[in-house]
Amino acid sequence: MNNNAPQRLAVLIDADNVSASVITPLLAEIANYGAATVRRIYGDWTLPNLGSWKAVLAEHSIVPIQQFRNTTGKNATDSAMIIDAMDLLHAGRLDGFCLVSSDSDFTRLASRIREQGVPVYGFGESKTPRPFIAACDRFVFTDVLMGRGESGSAKAPPMKTLKSDPQLATLLRRVVDASADETGWAQLGDVGSRMAQQESDFDPRVYGFSRLRPLIEEIGIFELEERPGPQGHKHLWLRSRRKHAEGKVAEHTGTETRVSESKTEPASASADAPKSSKRGGRRGGGRKKTDTDKAAKK
Repeated sequence: MNNNAPQRLAVLIDADNVSASVITPLLAEIANYGAATVRRIYGDWTLPNLGSWKAVLAEHSIVPIQQFRNTTGKNATDSAMIIDAMDLLHAGRLDGFCLVSSDSDFTRLASRIREQGVPVYGFGESKTPRPFIAACDRFVFTDVLMGRGESGSAKAPPMKTLKSDPQLATLLRRVVDASADETGWAQLGDVGSRMAQQESDFDPRVYGFSRLRPLIEEIGIFELEERPGPQGHKHLWLRSRRKHAEGKVAEHTGTETRVSESKTEPASASADAPKSSKRGGRRGGGRKKTDTDKAAKK
């Protein structure tokens, strides 16, 4: 077996909850994780609302799976997709699953696949319920992919801005601190990996940045330093400005305390000296003789 071969992925698409316009950038994104060995899309192809999908299926070698709606108000497509996913999982020929939907009905499916030790990559719109997002190892919003399709297409605006998401700074600080060495510095690669583990949907593209580095540089809450790596390549290291400042304050306060104590000790010693002298004078009767005392003695 070739260990360098890409992961074999099953791409299962819920046609009722995904727009056909995203298919080209979607498959390009999936190629970053492995090879889309299985490509299936589920829906009732007798209905006119899936007409846009029919035009792109052959072009991208996607197999349509027909599922009639036997009962009004029931989504039979979800059931067919779940059954196929479990069959593929137990066949043991795949290394991962890509579930393309914005429907929370696939939350338990994603959890079950992960329990089997197989990674799950989720793809859906920004309206996707949080439970489904959290059930995936990695979740990518199709909204951020829309600007990567046809040549000349307009780039989609950011879903969020740095100012509109104050929790991002808190999350980044926590991850940097957890990834840092004893000096407080963390390598950018380690920070990115830990961010993906903690928040499956974290993506710099949501904020309008192509990669993590420009986002880190723009947010401005970290000290940055480039260091040469083992093979001569430069790596970016970062450290929290706030934590470093707190460390300096604590060190400065400790220095002031030590200086203050060293100044106080001599003063106390000199204050005790006169008292000791006075006590000594009373005990020994060591009073200096005057001229009157000398004359009386004669």
